[in-house]
Amino acid sequence: MLKIREVKTTSGKTAVQVILYKDYKRKILKHIGSGKDDGEIHTLKLQANQYINDYTQQLSIFPDDNPNMVLFIEHTECIGFYYWFFYNSIQKLIEQIGFDKVCNHLLRDLVTIRIFEPASKLRSIELLKTYFGINHRRQSYYNEAPKWLKLKERVQRTVASFAQKVYDFDSSLMFYDVTTLYFETFQEYDLRKNGFSKDGKSQQPQVLVGLMVNKDGFPIAFDVYPGNTFEGHTIIPTIKSFMKLYEIKNLTVVADAAMISVDNIEQLRKENIHYIVGARLGNLSEESFGLLDHKIIREDGKIVRINTNKGYLICSFSTVRYRKDKYEMEKQILKAKDIVDRPAKNKKAKFVKSHKEQLTLNEELIKKTSKLLGLKGYYTDLDEATLSTNEVLKRYHDLYKIEQAFRIAKSDLETRPIFHFKEEPIKLHLLICFMALVISKHIELKTGLSIRKFITENKRVTDARMFNSLIQKEIIIKGKLTDTANAILQNLGIPH
Repeated sequence: MLKIREVKTTSGKTAVQVILYKDYKRKILKHIGSGKDDGEIHTLKLQANQYINDYTQQLSIFPDDNPNMVLFIEHTECIGFYYWFFYNSIQKLIEQIGFDKVCNHLLRDLVTIRIFEPASKLRSIELLKTYFGINHRRQSYYNEAPKWLKLKERVQRTVASFAQKVYDFDSSLMFYDVTTLYFETFQEYDLRKNGFSKDGKSQQPQVLVGLMVNKDGFPIAFDVYPGNTFEGHTIIPTIKSFMKLYEIKNLTVVADAAMISVDNIEQLRKENIHYIVGARLGNLSEESFGLLDHKIIREDGKIVRINTNKGYLICSFSTVRYRKDKYEMEKQILKAKDIVDRPAKNKKAKFVKSHKEQLTLNEELIKKTSKLLGLKGYYTDLDEATLSTNEVLKRYHDLYKIEQAFRIAKSDLETRPIFHFKEEPIKLHLLICFMALVISKHIELKTGLSIRKFITENKRVTDARMFNSLIQKEIIIKGKLTDTANAILQNLGIPH
């Protein structure tokens, strides 16, 4: 049994001790200190109580009557905050998705901190300690990271299985697009190659990333290609890899106009892959253009379907699109006229043509473009009986959701710029970012909040780190959940 004992000293002060009584014997377990007045003695007794609580390993460090008495406010300072509510929420989502069965603790934590505050891998290890009090050794990262490169297929299978349970994922319909991620360097190496940059960084090497999402915009699979790869050359190998992984026999892919070519269409048909892709009407053959111009009715909402060598060409007319296209064309014509009137080197414009070093307006192109004002085209190999024209348009319009996923990856998760040099670290970086994207998109779909807003709301629930100089101990004061935080937990299906 532990007791607090007060003993008068020869100096006239009162010593406070913690005494252990055992087998009718008394043992001084801890000498707390000596006080000269009632105030000091009272403080020493509180410290003695705290020592007894710690020694006996009681669960609560605060007595029910007055927590401030044990906290010793006048001797306590705030040394920081932990964000355990955010961390625990993400860990629960990781378990829901199934990543905990695929990845070890360190990889899961790197995914978590990528969402909270993107940084380099080694900096992320430091931030895990700062924000969550979680310690990982740098050497652990170096030892484990090479093994994670083999997890890509398992991660994608896990994501697809989760999507089937939560989002009724239909593997027979996928949306595909690519983006570029640039490097903070000007030196090419391995995957890092110069190419057409969607980020406006044409002088810097990049990689090309192909992403597949479902109808909700939930990411399912990804692939990485050298930065000088033409984006149209990525669709076939990515889709074939996806179909092989999930043993899919029948698939319809939705993609933008850059993915379509005669060669691609032949390969898609050969692999029994159906397609809905954007059409570049300016590249139509003379025969197809003439047929379209003859059949289309230029009234809002009118649609025409034409059979071509690339499949069925579906075109719709919109008065809103017409006004926008007309405005853009008129601007380009004015620019072309200015160049023709005042020729100068290195000046190019859409409606300018050159003949024997003489610049003139391209009247034929202007006439053709004017006939395309307000038109939007799509190619598909699916006939009307298989999929109606309106359904084709609806599915293509859902392609914008993949752009939303890219924005999350690039802006919120800061997937680029990439600072790695070799192929393996680059692929590992993208694997971590893909897993973080899966979690982020799930949060967005279930809560209606952007990932940035989600983090902001989570940061409102903090755990204060208080250091008491009297007992030389750090004390954690748990934060209270806000109404919004409770709603987030409910929407995500996380038990409180």
